[in-house]
Amino acid sequence: MERIEDLLIGNYRIIQDTALYRFTSDAVLLARFLSAKRGERVADFCAGSGVVGLHFYAENRGVEHVTLFEMQPRLAELSARTVALNGLEEVFTVENVRLQDIPARYCEAFSLILCNPPYERGGFAAADAEKALCKKEIALPLEDLCAAASRCLKFGGRFALIHRADRLAELVYTLHARRLEVKKIRPVCGKAGDKPYAVLVAAVKGGKPGTELLPALVNEKE
Repeated sequence: MERIEDLLIGNYRIIQDTALYRFTSDAVLLARFLSAKRGERVADFCAGSGVVGLHFYAENRGVEHVTLFEMQPRLAELSARTVALNGLEEVFTVENVRLQDIPARYCEAFSLILCNPPYERGGFAAADAEKALCKKEIALPLEDLCAAASRCLKFGGRFALIHRADRLAELVYTLHARRLEVKKIRPVCGKAGDKPYAVLVAAVKGGKPGTELLPALVNEKE
């Protein structure tokens, strides 16, 4: 069932479908992790219904353009309809494509890439295939994600994502191998004092070594 939900920022709205993957609070945390720079050209990888890109645009002035990349046709179509619903066709583009197959015209095209990727290991199991692709690392290995980000970022561009806390070492290593130097890490906990379940990470293409470890963010889930 489809429903139109308020983004709770300005008058922006987003179309959700209960039969497909619906965004969680992790997407909102990612959208608020960094601030836009003037003239920012943004990509939202694994965009789903477009919530991260739309939320970031709504929160920040100075964003010149946002491109939403989503491999699943039905989710990409929801993104396109959400863009039209908000009258943002001139500043948003939707691409229905795998990150591994992003066209060459997007090489070094972005100053900022945001991504809430599938980061669970394992196969489909009993899960719905479309939802499983959004949650599980089936069609997008971490190495492929980092390679796509490095290819599409300008030198000095930023890559921000949220990932599992217990995969932080793997994530930092994989980013570094693609010339994406981690500059900020912020753990995310369910309750104050709890062990982090996720990390927000920001890397810079071609950046110098040096990482800022930020205080843990508490994301209480009722």
